[in-house]
Amino acid sequence: MALSLPLVGSIESPLTSQTLSVIREYLPSPAPLLAAIDQRIPMPVKQLVAEAPLNRMFAQAISDGEFDEFAGRRIRLEVNGGQPGITIGFWAGRLRVVDGPGEATIRGSLAAFKTLAERQQDPDQLFFQRRLIIEGDTELGLALKNLLDSLEWSTRITF
Repeated sequence: MALSLPLVGSIESPLTSQTLSVIREYLPSPAPLLAAIDQRIPMPVKQLVAEAPLNRMFAQAISDGEFDEFAGRRIRLEVNGGQPGITIGFWAGRLRVVDGPGEATIRGSLAAFKTLAERQQDPDQLFFQRRLIIEGDTELGLALKNLLDSLEWSTRITF
């Protein structure tokens, strides 16, 4: 005789969602651990891991010429504190991961970048609330923000 037990909580339940939210809020940031890992990964590996997905995600926009105004330019996306971070450029019709600083830097917390990537909040709000900050060539940073805001793309990030 099989005994079935009622499910106490499913992945979709409000209790599970609230519990995960509290855990995410009070656990220490993974940024220091990610920074330690980031500093030990050689640039060719970063390029291999990041370039193909970025170019796939934005393939239509790249083929439509949406990124052409960024040709030869470098923008750095950086977690508060400087590491981890990634500098992205656009050359020969492809997004490239490059070593070094960017002409513009967009800096924020992991949570702010996750919110931006998943399009959970209007990008302008993230900047007005100072959750994301543009430094350096702000015109370049705002141009990228406006481009990303105008494109149709989505992603789901879990951590």
